[in-house]
Amino acid sequence: MAAATAGGPTAAVREPKSLDAPKAPHERSIGELFGQLSDDARSYAAAEANLYQAIARRRVGRARNGAIALVVAALLANAALSVLLIGLALELALHVGPALGGLIVTVVVLGIAFLLVRYGAAKLGALGGDAEEQAALEVGEKAI
Repeated sequence: MAAATAGGPTAAVREPKSLDAPKAPHERSIGELFGQLSDDARSYAAAEANLYQAIARRRVGRARNGAIALVVAALLANAALSVLLIGLALELALHVGPALGGLIVTVVVLGIAFLLVRYGAAKLGALGGDAEEQAALEVGEKAI
């Protein structure tokens, strides 16, 4: 009887042994994996965008009071400059008359403003590039 149980017809059926990895309950295809990768990348990009948006909002919120203070300071400086110029016109009015005193101060201030506008416009012209840069662009366009 020992022979019958050891290898005879009543022996338990064994499953064949294999070197393959055990099968997972559900293996996903390459397409599904790439789809998941795409979804994860989209989620990551959205999270990064939300993070930078939150940082920007926080910074703007903190800087808002500073910007308001700068605008108020500029308005006060403008008012002080107006008072100074009126005072200069009144002082000149004692020597040359009120109309001529006001005209002298106006011409001087407009001359200063004109010089500042020319200076600023010349500096903003650098945004268009200098002559050397323009020449390089033209050479590049001809090569294409």
